[in-house]
Amino acid sequence: MRLREGQAPMISVWLFALLGLVILLLAGDALVKGAVNLSLRLGVPALIVSLTIVAFGTSAPELLISVNAVLENKPGLALGNVVGSNIANILLVLGVPAIIAGLQTSECNSLKTYVFMLIASCLFIGLAFWGEFNFVSGLILLAVLFFVLADAFRDAHQHRRANAQVPVTNDPEAVEGADPDMPWWQIVVFLLLGLVGLPLGADILVDNASIIARTYGVSDSVIGLTLVALGTSLPELATTVMAALRKQADVALGNVIGSNMFNLLAIIGITSLVGPIPVDPEFLKFDLWVMLGASLLLIPAVVFCRDIGRVWGVALTALYLAYVTFVLS
Repeated sequence: MRLREGQAPMISVWLFALLGLVILLLAGDALVKGAVNLSLRLGVPALIVSLTIVAFGTSAPELLISVNAVLENKPGLALGNVVGSNIANILLVLGVPAIIAGLQTSECNSLKTYVFMLIASCLFIGLAFWGEFNFVSGLILLAVLFFVLADAFRDAHQHRRANAQVPVTNDPEAVEGADPDMPWWQIVVFLLLGLVGLPLGADILVDNASIIARTYGVSDSVIGLTLVALGTSLPELATTVMAALRKQADVALGNVIGSNMFNLLAIIGITSLVGPIPVDPEFLKFDLWVMLGASLLLIPAVVFCRDIGRVWGVALTALYLAYVTFVLS
């Protein structure tokens, strides 16, 4: 399903890019459902599923796009995808739900995870000043990811021990897509759809997004920062909007913080092992600092336990629109 320049009108290229994005979203959803229900059938606690398999599944589109971009010698798309997704996750994915229903983050307890995200962001920026993310950079990022996951497992274990008198069960309400009665054949189908659809959708989207970039004189990095990053943030946006409507601010905030940390450590970490990712000087001058600045905007909500109200939501969304306008200009 690849299009070459000159083979079809630009409308076809845009449609194929949209098709690739739709396949990515549907395949990612299928992978999450299959993985979650497989884990529930095997007796793995829902908390561990949320921290590991679901986090990986929802970030799988970004991972496949980044790996595919490096394999096709378009590394700017890979780095732009991750940095742009992190910016969109905070400014847009929290901003829009806050406008719709407000986020009661004053009752959340995400301080430790938030500190981990800031550390990961600073480490990521520091490694970027090497000029490229290479094999060594990937190992460093993955080592930090291993530490974060080990800490999450330790917290979960301590929580279970502290509540030993309560039977340990998997609450299907705790994990999106969980169905305790899902038959084995359906779980296998979901897993296969996800594993086949993700690389297919990534290949279609990367190829055609690059054609769009070249046609309009826009770099792969800019396309990654905007079109691809916004597209791969749609699952997080949908989840956060529903969490806001259900007054589950902890789910919304945790979803964004966890996704951003996984993007930095896992996606670029794994992709760097596939091939080097040169860092465009523009990232060092502007985009990486926007990503860090957006992360710091959460200090009032996380550290000082302030709610993210509608006014704050409007401000976050306006900042994202201003950023995209600046990048495209």
